[in-house]
Amino acid sequence: MSGATVTIEGLRLLIAGVLEIGPDEVADQAHFTDELDIDSLLMLEISTRVDNAYDVPENTVLASGAGTLAELYTALTSHLPTGPLAHPLIRPRPLSDPAVRLFLFHHAGGSHLLYRGWAQHFPDDWDICLLEAPGRGQLQALPLIDDCDQLVDYFHTAIGPLLDRPFGFFGHSMGALLAYQLSRRLHHEGGPLPDWMGVSAYGNPRDAGDGDARPHLMSDGELRRWLRDVGGSTPQLVDDESVWSTFAPVFRNDFKLLDTWTSPRRPEALPIPLSVFGGSGDELASEESLLSWQTATTHFCGLHRYDGDHFYLMSHQQQLAAAVTAAMRSATA
Repeated sequence: MSGATVTIEGLRLLIAGVLEIGPDEVADQAHFTDELDIDSLLMLEISTRVDNAYDVPENTVLASGAGTLAELYTALTSHLPTGPLAHPLIRPRPLSDPAVRLFLFHHAGGSHLLYRGWAQHFPDDWDICLLEAPGRGQLQALPLIDDCDQLVDYFHTAIGPLLDRPFGFFGHSMGALLAYQLSRRLHHEGGPLPDWMGVSAYGNPRDAGDGDARPHLMSDGELRRWLRDVGGSTPQLVDDESVWSTFAPVFRNDFKLLDTWTSPRRPEALPIPLSVFGGSGDELASEESLLSWQTATTHFCGLHRYDGDHFYLMSHQQQLAAAVTAAMRSATA
């Protein structure tokens, strides 16, 4: 068995991935044929992905005769064990009534494990929330999301119920873009805003797409060489053939998300205190690009640089956590 439990949200993501549409377009009662235009070939693809994700007997989906997502979920759960909804939030020490919630967004090709061990460096009354994108970690059975807006939608739904107290966002590399875009979404919708946002190892998204590199279009060899040259991954991951074969699709997916995201032409400066962090030897995020974040906020809190490359934060957990704590406390004072 794969170990993955059947959930309606997991099935929704899987079907949306096959159809290349947003998960919100796959309504529970939307008829596969009449409303979602799922023909026999698409249904076969869905069936194959369900087989692989949940280790069900071959043709279980086709044999169920399900015509909607709700019917498919009922058919599968009548034969398989169900469990808690696979959730993109990992909370190392969940608190029912925390003083602050801090949401941490990971980098391209990564997972919540980037922040493993961070919780111990923050105040005891803070709820540290590690976000995990689909297709990795405990969400490995779910299809990857290669569109920034769709991934923001996914995270927005996940964290919405937890924005009932002071909270902050911190994102590293791709995570910085996601934190920024989710903050823009909350601002546009009039929802609660982060009291503070930290962005790391990523230039102002206004300038995204100015470089020549388009990693998601590179050949396998070119992508591996590029990652080695710019320090975009650990050598063990890029050099080990068996490890690389597992992570290559995740890297390519996440780089497509970054490469195809389009910056708004005249983005409004967000009314959110914003701090920037980076490594002094990072070839992917120069000091100039990091400082360009000043135009994205009405309250720029400065640039903090540390010795190291793109993954400088691995060697500066305690220092970085102290800087984040100080910035968050200043913003909420």
